[in-house]
Amino acid sequence: MKKIGLIASLALLSLTSVFAQNRSEQNHAERFEQLGTMLRTPNVYRTASGAPGHMYWQQQANYVINVELDDENQSIKGSEKVTYINNSPDQLTYLWVQLEENQRGAGSSTPKVAESSINKGMTLRSLQGIIWANEDFGYKVLEVKDAKGNPLPVTVNNTMMRIDLPTPLKAGDSFTFGVDWSFNITNRVGYISGRPGYEYFEGDGNYLYTMAEWFPRMAVYSDFEGWQNKQFLGRGEFALVFGNYEVNITVPADHMVGATGVLQNPNQVLSSTELDRWNKAKQTYDAPVVIRTQEEATELEKGKSTEKKTWKFKAENVRDFAWTSSRKFIWDAMAVKQGGKDVMAMSYYAKEANPLWGQYSTRVVAHTIKSYSSHTFDYPYPTAISVEAANGMEYPMICFNYGRPDSDGTYSEAVKNGMIGVIIHEVGHNFFPMIVNSDERQWTWMDEGLNTFMQYMAEQEWDRNFPSRRGPAHKIVPYMRSEKNTLEPIMTNSENIVQFGPNAYAKPATALNILRETVMGRELFDYAFKEYARRWMFKHPTPDDLFRTLEDASAVDLDWFWRGWFYGTEAVDISIENVSWFKLDQRTPAEKAADAKAAAEYDETNVSRTNNMKDVPETVIEADPATRDFYTTYNPFTVTPADEEAYKNFMASLSPEEKELMNSDLNFYEINFKNVGGLVMPIILEWQYTDGTSEIDRIPAEIWRMNETEVTKVFAKKKEVKQIVLDPLRETADIDESSNYWPRQYQPTRFELFKGSGAARGTSTGSNPMKRAKNN
Repeated sequence: MKKIGLIASLALLSLTSVFAQNRSEQNHAERFEQLGTMLRTPNVYRTASGAPGHMYWQQQANYVINVELDDENQSIKGSEKVTYINNSPDQLTYLWVQLEENQRGAGSSTPKVAESSINKGMTLRSLQGIIWANEDFGYKVLEVKDAKGNPLPVTVNNTMMRIDLPTPLKAGDSFTFGVDWSFNITNRVGYISGRPGYEYFEGDGNYLYTMAEWFPRMAVYSDFEGWQNKQFLGRGEFALVFGNYEVNITVPADHMVGATGVLQNPNQVLSSTELDRWNKAKQTYDAPVVIRTQEEATELEKGKSTEKKTWKFKAENVRDFAWTSSRKFIWDAMAVKQGGKDVMAMSYYAKEANPLWGQYSTRVVAHTIKSYSSHTFDYPYPTAISVEAANGMEYPMICFNYGRPDSDGTYSEAVKNGMIGVIIHEVGHNFFPMIVNSDERQWTWMDEGLNTFMQYMAEQEWDRNFPSRRGPAHKIVPYMRSEKNTLEPIMTNSENIVQFGPNAYAKPATALNILRETVMGRELFDYAFKEYARRWMFKHPTPDDLFRTLEDASAVDLDWFWRGWFYGTEAVDISIENVSWFKLDQRTPAEKAADAKAAAEYDETNVSRTNNMKDVPETVIEADPATRDFYTTYNPFTVTPADEEAYKNFMASLSPEEKELMNSDLNFYEINFKNVGGLVMPIILEWQYTDGTSEIDRIPAEIWRMNETEVTKVFAKKKEVKQIVLDPLRETADIDESSNYWPRQYQPTRFELFKGSGAARGTSTGSNPMKRAKNN
């Protein structure tokens, strides 16, 4: 019998103990230590609270661009005037400009640093992918002049170009320069895949262009890094400067153009019918208005205009500019009330995307704006555009998405949900990073992870049964189970990640969902997350600013969480190692004696004694009471008057509170937990009682702070427990749920029975599921 002292020497009776193991030596590592020097030192630009400092600054770049699309040769040529404003306290002797289109050129490092191999069956496309750097892509004409037309000395380093200034650019001053350029557009669905380019439709001989990364763009000069200096290899996306744009796009007269910003000359580029529909759409809030119909677009596909039109757009306070053009486009739009103003939600798509896109796309755009705004800030831009382009990529106010039905117009639920998910994701990128402008080249997760988290909430608000791929904790488990050599911390540069999607998208999204649902709770998290978004809208945040703001606005110390989820690769695996059940010992001396006698008799029960009692007759010898020896006749189970008196005095000594506890008939469950995976997390227990009811207890992660490998905790329950389940709602991403039950719930491992020794050994050529397929 196991006894533990409790309140005035009350005794606990141990009723059962299962799964007992030797406790390991205490291990106190660094999982709860402060991040300290792992974060940047606060300063006048970025405070310790995670907010911009009183001397925060950022640069600005304004553009005036003229560009013309050559639909016959799939190329563009353009000229731009850039006014760069130096808001930093530093004097600059040169400027850096990004030339991402060079990533597709002959001197690109992308194919050089990519692994390649020859397989038995090589496709033409795979071979072309090996030699594509020899193609005639990248910037071909590049002339840089100052505002007076004088040539400026430049140095091109792959996808970066340095402009040496004639005189240093002082703090507060601006510098204006011009660039003339052209390049051949790549087939983005061909062997040089990528975000921008064209898609060719063989059936009608037309092209659909998605123009992104299409003009020389200013690199970021920041307080935390100076000039952004990482080359563009294709995966790491963009660090860009806010500014104002005036862009004039010349295309064939029968093309429809969609772009970042607001169309300035609709009267010149739209037909009178389209203009009437456009004006109607601006006052329609319940359903999209089709501005160019499928029938009209199909008719335009039959011929190619030799005339040209120039579409004029303006965009204010954006970090980039993208556009799309095709005579194949159907265009629909509707207005959305948001933050006291109207936002135009729009979609551009070819007939190949209908009926799916006409039914869903613009409605999903409108839903995304509302959902994201409710969790961050009111959407500040005047438009939000979704373009069906057989890929997925985001830019301010415009994004390119996929989700095309079969040629007969039918589609599966998977295709429909995939389209809805990608539209939510790419439109959502307007918030992260188009407005909350993190450096994607350095920290992909700061835009992809945060946006994937927001996407999950928007999907569930669209349909509570939406099959979200990422967000719920249990969906990250396969990744967390991966071999250690395939795992990197979330805080890893995008070009160095082996499992890119799970690391940069899914894991940070899951971490934020766990913060919201389990660690912080929705009220604290939602307030703090909104505070981060509002603090850093139209600014350049770093991970430190996010971490600090979420703590600052919630009063929750999360250093242990950032350390484990963002700086580490450990998995969550908490195990119920041992459970002991105790009850308060309420028995009288007589009841204790009777129980002790029964226990002693049970202890003497064994096979030999049982057989003896069956085979040997019992002989009773009655001794003379006068000569009976006290020591041989003492009955250990006799209750003496002293025992009765001690019990009486003990009961009289109890306070009312102690008597209430004594009579409570509580059950005490002592549970030993082991941290097998290493990543500390809250302990969440579901108690399933013998009367059919249940309840959940939540123990904060700080229970592990003194011993990060093993902890023990006692729980008092009024009811008797039938089953204990750890992490019952699967909210911690525990990678081994088999150890989350008491008593254990064992799941069978399936095996198949075969006839004949050959099949049993896996040597048969028949239907043996264990047989390895070779050379497939």
